[in-house]
Amino acid sequence: MSSYSELIKNFEKIRAYMREFYVYGFKNRDDYDAKSSRSYDNERRRIESWLGEHMSFVRTPEGKNVFISIDSRTIRHNPFYKAWKSKSFTDGDITLHFIIFDILYSPSVKMTVAELLKRMDEEYLSGFDNPITFDESTIRKKLKEYCDEGIIKTEKEGRKIYYRRAENTDVADLNEILHYFSEVAPCGAIGSFVLDKTQADTDAFTFKHHYITGAIDTGILAYLFTAMREKRAVTVYNLSRKANTPKKILMIPLRLLISAQNGRQHLVAYLPELNQFQSYRVDYLSNVKIEDVYPGFNELRCELDKMRSKTWGVSVKHNKSGTDHLEHVEFTVCVNKGEEHIIRRLEREKRVGTVEKIDDCTCRFYADVYDSSEVIPWIRTFICRITKLNFSNRTLENQFKNDIKDMYRIYGIDEGV
Repeated sequence: MSSYSELIKNFEKIRAYMREFYVYGFKNRDDYDAKSSRSYDNERRRIESWLGEHMSFVRTPEGKNVFISIDSRTIRHNPFYKAWKSKSFTDGDITLHFIIFDILYSPSVKMTVAELLKRMDEEYLSGFDNPITFDESTIRKKLKEYCDEGIIKTEKEGRKIYYRRAENTDVADLNEILHYFSEVAPCGAIGSFVLDKTQADTDAFTFKHHYITGAIDTGILAYLFTAMREKRAVTVYNLSRKANTPKKILMIPLRLLISAQNGRQHLVAYLPELNQFQSYRVDYLSNVKIEDVYPGFNELRCELDKMRSKTWGVSVKHNKSGTDHLEHVEFTVCVNKGEEHIIRRLEREKRVGTVEKIDDCTCRFYADVYDSSEVIPWIRTFICRITKLNFSNRTLENQFKNDIKDMYRIYGIDEGV
């Protein structure tokens, strides 16, 4: 019988399994050939230990398909965060961790590395027959790791460097804010970890649309946000649906765009090699490596912000040569008396477009955007009220009209479009 552990070393492997089976969904064991059957079984058991109460399955002729089934009315906290709270440690890691924080039990206690090492040997390890031993270099590296995380502080007195525990921050009055942040914001796992420390049972919010699957991309977002803050380039692997193997890309991350409709997260970046802007789904990105500072970061971000006035969704078909390829979208709607809410909805949802009132019953919407296909789902919601349609992209316009004709045929309606 194969064994498995709930603790993990490499989260990217777990992320790949969760993404393929439980987010994109409906794959069975035989559909996944990236790893062996044994590896699949081990990872499935590990994920089920976190998400078992939220898992369902269906049997099809191809086999058993497992998927996540969650009713947002019954949960208050994102269950995917459990994956981030499982991490493996060596015996030495966990022993050293607790000894350091037991010695530095208060911010008022400070010691040098040599003093810490001496006290460990004399008071913590000397009573064991075969104790774990630590050298000064190991302790120094562990302290540096904690300093980088902000939980240990350093003070220099003369030539000596002293280490002490950082002051605790009281977040008891922030429970509702933390709860909202952890369920809505990118990298919400951070808020979930802080909430765990407060030991407060906060259920202040219920979410009608709870986009929980972005939680597994928290690690990727943390690196991307760090690169943006420090104005650096990154090397990242992108797995396209059209390719079987990830492609390594050097890019300058500029903005994160999150859909309010489906919660999907996109990164808009500049590609120096191609001299153009491009958007990427964050769930397709992996293995982010932060590179050098990029001198023109501020100029790129300003240019992107100007382009947003021509962006309906995330497509930015634009390059640094200054040439824009814009597509014109225009449609006219007719509303009956008492349907003024349709006009208000056009105004409220028009994003980058313009609504022009022709008469009391007729309005025209028009916009110039980089990718008119992104506007199509919104335009469909006005079917039965559209009296005229005009796209500069005739192929897309004809496809839209043919889709409506097909719908008429499916419902047995003879009227054309």
